[in-house]
Amino acid sequence: MKNESKGAKKMSKNFSDLLSRVSACKKKTLSVAVAQDKAVLEAVKAAKEQGIADAILVGDEAKIKEIAAELGMDMNEYTVIHEADTVTASLKAVQLVHDGKADMYMKGLLDTKTFLKSVLDKEVGLRTGKPLSHVCVFEVPGIDRLLFLTDVAFMPYPTLEDKVNIINYTVEIANACGVDMPKVAPLAAVEVVNPKMPVTVDAAELTKMNEEGKITGCIVDGPLSLDIALYKEAAEEKGALDRKVAGDADILLFPDIHSGNLVYKAIVHMVDVKNGNILTGTKAPVILTSRSDTCDVKVNSIALAALAAETLNK
Repeated sequence: MKNESKGAKKMSKNFSDLLSRVSACKKKTLSVAVAQDKAVLEAVKAAKEQGIADAILVGDEAKIKEIAAELGMDMNEYTVIHEADTVTASLKAVQLVHDGKADMYMKGLLDTKTFLKSVLDKEVGLRTGKPLSHVCVFEVPGIDRLLFLTDVAFMPYPTLEDKVNIINYTVEIANACGVDMPKVAPLAAVEVVNPKMPVTVDAAELTKMNEEGKITGCIVDGPLSLDIALYKEAAEEKGALDRKVAGDADILLFPDIHSGNLVYKAIVHMVDVKNGNILTGTKAPVILTSRSDTCDVKVNSIALAALAAETLNK
């Protein structure tokens, strides 16, 4: 059972809790780049109706309004900025966030490369000088808390320094969801250090850095196998109940994009889950969802970004 500090807001244990948490915050504004995308506008409409966020829609105004009419959107409730050129639209949309006129930035009908170029633009983008990463938040049946998986989509082979940044980014997101002292499991195939397996060496070094106060705001314990990180029964069977994170991990830190992405896709396609995801390492929350993501995933991602924006604005 997780301990919650006195006076702290209730920890979000599922997306229903998370959405309730968003409703207690000041409503945020979402800026959408190249917004003439039916799936994205459907999510924007749902987020508006659920009180999660207002939206500024940047793109081809005629196409936006045509799709909006199909979806039954009241365009009097949205601000539309006409810009037919995709690159220019992305720069205008991200500048709204850069200038404080919107709180979070979302990809519409443009390719990922162009979208990320706008995020990293030196003049109007959201770069911090640190590498970008990605966190996916899951509600999984049978697990009594939200799980934060990172990095499953962005950073291919994170170095030790990258992993420190990823932990810090993800701790911020966990804090935004009400997890005050998240438990971090740097994952490996085994739970003992083996010099021939570099990821175990990194995991042990991250644990040491946490113990020395170089990584703060969380409890890090690795290397850990996935079963020990998630299930007390597995930890007991393997004689690992003395591990600080055994059976209770909040943040699952994957050693590389292959392991993270495989687990991510296995969960999404084989289990009835709820999830949302955002980019991290930016000045403001950035929502980069896949075209294959459902409307619910997109709405959950907007809600997650709204909570992150609330934390960043404090």
